[in-house]
Parts: sequence; structure tokens; C-alpha cells
Amino acid sequence: MIFRLLLDIGIFGLCTSTISAILAVVGLVRFLRAGSDAHTHGAEAASAWTASPAHAWTASPVSLLKPLDGDEPNLEAHLESFFDQDYPRFEILFCTRSASDPGLAAARRVAARYPHIPARFLSTGDQTYINAKVSSLELMHASAQHDIFIISDSDVRVARNYIREVAAPFADENVGAVTCLYRGSADRGLWAKLEAAGMSVEMTTGVLTANLLEGMKFALGPTMAVRRRSVDTMGGFGVLGPYCSDDFLLGEKVAEQSQTVVLSHHVIDHIILNLGFAASLRHQTRWMKSTRFSRPLGHFGTALTFSLPFGILAGLAALALHRPVLALSLLAYSIVNRMILAALMGSLAVQERHLLRTVLLYPIRDLLGFCCWAASYAGSTILWRGRRYRLSRGGLMHPVGAPNAEDHQHALSI
Repeated sequence: MIFRLLLDIGIFGLCTSTISAILAVVGLVRFLRAGSDAHTHGAEAASAWTASPAHAWTASPVSLLKPLDGDEPNLEAHLESFFDQDYPRFEILFCTRSASDPGLAAARRVAARYPHIPARFLSTGDQTYINAKVSSLELMHASAQHDIFIISDSDVRVARNYIREVAAPFADENVGAVTCLYRGSADRGLWAKLEAAGMSVEMTTGVLTANLLEGMKFALGPTMAVRRRSVDTMGGFGVLGPYCSDDFLLGEKVAEQSQTVVLSHHVIDHIILNLGFAASLRHQTRWMKSTRFSRPLGHFGTALTFSLPFGILAGLAALALHRPVLALSLLAYSIVNRMILAALMGSLAVQERHLLRTVLLYPIRDLLGFCCWAASYAGSTILWRGRRYRLSRGGLMHPVGAPNAEDHQHALSI
């Protein structure tokens, strides 16, 4: 009797994961149709929010806001991609907690190679908010010269048309914010490649499904572009200070102003810094916990979007019921389901550069993703940049004690 029940649960999960995948594919088709012009070599369609191609728009000046925290592998190369932009007028502001931060020193070295690009280097000193990134954003907001902000993380790499395509939707005065999909980029380490597959496929699937069902009411941290007036209307960046999911809340608060949040067709590279299993697992579980508190109902329902865990459950139950052909069929279906989804999202949504690798790894990533989801319910504390915090309703962060030496060793991996 118990095995029959487990078989039914497994088959039910395979059905819900299939429905979820179908919705994601419909969202993908809608997303692709929104593009007006196709480009080559991984660049995406120009914004469908403008009546003419992005290059015909009279470009408004832009302030790039880059919060930094310490050094990272290849940081200078990543920062340089923001200086080497095909855009007529922009400035770059860098901000750290300390003026002696090595990340700020790296930014100065890159800026010296581009003297024609206005760049400023700021430090907050004492941390004003629990979320240190928000402290940096608030200072850069006050110092920025232009009225369109493009905020990006330090561990991203962009193409030369990045600013042009991300800024183009602001030609429509109803647009308050723009955000981008991203593909995971990992050159070495199995666990890093698995995390990259999750970024390219799992994250993209969730975003396109949300965009299909309710429209964009959130932003994605690797790129958040927003108007100055939208930030001022919501009360400044400081309102995000107590929260972990500042990206989600920024988009939500712009949407609450009855302004449009655009999902750009430009895709960026999100560099995976966690090469080991433990670091990767901690990072993904922290992100899952953040989502659990920011969107509790949606996060709970995420369990029904995974395929491989239900395929394994159904397969084992079918074997116990002496039905080996059914067991193999159900397991094979769960694997093929994920591979097809990875192929579609990787090739059509984010132009995955290692498509075959991603397709082959994604079923394993699907199983790990379920494990991270389950782990997100094990307590409410997270480790972020070497400090422990307790999360509460809405994603509010509360400091827990003082950082210790072990936490400090894991800071960059979290």
C-alpha cells in the first residue's frame, strides 16, 4: 500500500513538473516574440518597448553603480567590460565599505586605462544598513550625475552593447525599471558548472514563468536599471536596507508605482566564484532561504517544479511493486524532461555557450536544486559576507552575534 502511494506521489510530481515546463516554454515563446530585432553571437533582440531599434534612440546619459566588496578572481577583467561600452555618455561609480578595499584598488587600476570615462571611487565607512550593498547604493545615488541608474554586481561580465540595450526601454516614460536574464559562467570545477547550469536554466525558467503569469514585478540582482525618480518616489535605496532580497524588493516597489518593469532581451554572464561543493551548496541554500522568506507561497510551490526527485521516487516505488519497465520509463522521462527544458532555455533564452554540457548536467542540477529547496526550511539563519543573520517575514535580516574566524574564511564563497 505504501509503495502504491509513493508511486502516485511520484507520478503526480512528474505531472506538475511537466505542466511547469510547458508554462515556461510558453513564457519563452512570448519572451522571444517581444524582441524586434535578432542579433548574432549571443546578443539578443533590441527592446520591443521602443518603436525603433535601440541604436536609433537618442541615448540618455547613464550612471553605472558598482558596489564592491573585496577582491575576486578576474575582477579587473569583469570591471573592464563595463568601461569598454558602445555608448555615448556614461559614468561609473564604485563604492566599498573601506577606502582601502582591494576591490576599489582594482577598479582604480582599470579606470586608469580608460581616462576618458568618468569614474568615481567612494566608501561608506561605517555600515548604515544591515545590507551593506544598500549603504553603497545610497551613497552612489547621492553622488550620481545622471537620472538613469544601472546597478550590477561585481561578479558579472557584459558585452559592449550592454548599456545601449539595457537603457533603451527607458525611451518609454512608463518604464521605471529594467532587468536582465543571465547565464551561469564556469570554466572549471564540477560543482561550479552545476551551479552555472542552475542559473542558466532553473533561474530562467522561473523568471519566464513569472513574467507569463503575472508580468515582471521584481528585478534580478546582477542587473537592475532604474530611474532616479522611481528611487526617490519609493523613499530612496535606504528602504531596502533591512532586507536580504534587495533586488526583488526594488522591482516590486517600482511596480507598485504603476510603472513597468521590463525584462530586457540582453543576457549577461554571471561568473560562478564557488568552485567547491560546500561553498556552492551554502550559496544556493542562502539564496533559497532568502526566497522562502520573501515569497513564502511561491517558494513552497517550487517543490512541484522539480522533475528528477519525483522520477527517482516513482521509479523506486515501481521497482518495489515489481514493475521494472514502468520504473525505468518514469526515471527516463524525468531525465529527458529536464534535458529538453535545458536545451530550449539554454539555446533560445540565454544563448548558453556550453549548451551540450548544460543539457547533460541539468538533470543532476535539478536533483541538487530540490535538495537546496528542502535545506532552505532547515532554520532561518544565513551566512552572508562573513556575518550571520536571521531572516524573518518579508526577508528582513537581523544580525546574529559577531563574526568569527571560521565565518570570515567563508565570506567570499557566500
